[in-house]
Amino acid sequence: MLQTIERGTTEIISRADLAKKLAEGRPLSVKAGFDPTAPDLHLGHVVLLRKLKQFQDLGHRIFFLIGDFTAQIGDPTGRNELRKKMSPQEISVNAQTYKAQVFKILDPKKTEIVFNSQWLNQLTPADLLQLTAHSSVAQMLARADFKKRFESGREISLLEFIYPLLQGYDSVHLKADVELGGTDQKFNLLMGRQMQESYGQSPQVVLMTPLLEGTDGIQKMSKSVGNTIGINEKPGDIFGKVMSISDELMLRYFELLTDADLAKVKAMHPKEAKLQLAQTMVDMFCAPGAGLRARQDFERTFSQHEVPDSVPEVIISSGEKLLDILSVAKIISSKNEGRRLLQEGAVTHEGAVICDEHWVPRQGVLKIGKRRFLRLRQF
Repeated sequence: MLQTIERGTTEIISRADLAKKLAEGRPLSVKAGFDPTAPDLHLGHVVLLRKLKQFQDLGHRIFFLIGDFTAQIGDPTGRNELRKKMSPQEISVNAQTYKAQVFKILDPKKTEIVFNSQWLNQLTPADLLQLTAHSSVAQMLARADFKKRFESGREISLLEFIYPLLQGYDSVHLKADVELGGTDQKFNLLMGRQMQESYGQSPQVVLMTPLLEGTDGIQKMSKSVGNTIGINEKPGDIFGKVMSISDELMLRYFELLTDADLAKVKAMHPKEAKLQLAQTMVDMFCAPGAGLRARQDFERTFSQHEVPDSVPEVIISSGEKLLDILSVAKIISSKNEGRRLLQEGAVTHEGAVICDEHWVPRQGVLKIGKRRFLRLRQF
């Protein structure tokens, strides 16, 4: 049981406490919080969701906590400036998206989705003042990101000091036995233990997982960086993005995102292992059989240099501009990206390279970069 839980973790505070709680033979209350600051979940979130699923499969009580209240403040973790305030409408839309996507991993019949606004909105001004008494300015400034900002003369809002206190109070309200989080959340997670002790509860076990690097292989997966693999993306996009990662990162993905035997993975040819990983990721989040179809599509396209069967199609009329077509079809994220691809010779029409953004669009198949296609049909 412990061996299953420990796989893919970087630190447990404390292992002895976790072993003791597990030995009690009762369902533990296990929580993980997700602030809905972006509309979609990605593989970085899946690392924690899989850990929740492991506890769930062992018969424990799972809380998928959506931080709709704390999202209004913004987690200061890793930030060198105050987060831009989100509107309640944005938070609500993102939260509903999380609810729809989380059950691609978790069992809906065994998952309790809770919103921390349910209890944090009930706190009175006196309650909030009482919360602040459980920590000190010195403790907050000892936090690495706050310390760095303070020493560089960057602004730190008093509101940001409140964030870890509220996250800690979430654990008090839910009487959490275990809280899961990434390594960058250590300060906030430990605050939960501190708050629980202040309220006379047994401190929760803190279980931390590593931060999953994105497709660039350097920075942690993040929508703001643009290196994510979203669990709600099209099968071909998920497959292609996984195939684009390095061999070294592939092993890390196998460890954190699958139950595969790592010794067997290391014995495989890297290309075959990556194909298997990509197929597994598609099968995990898409319709049955989607992984195999995505693999066959990928191999036809990149091994046999064929156009995939399922290619988005647009009807064009005279006078339309290439970059406008690509933008509307969401093939490119911006016209600047389109110009860069044209300059790099990464856009072709029926095999012929296009370098001029004023090229007159005509019927045929465009290939943009390594794995994006668009079929043009004349109106």
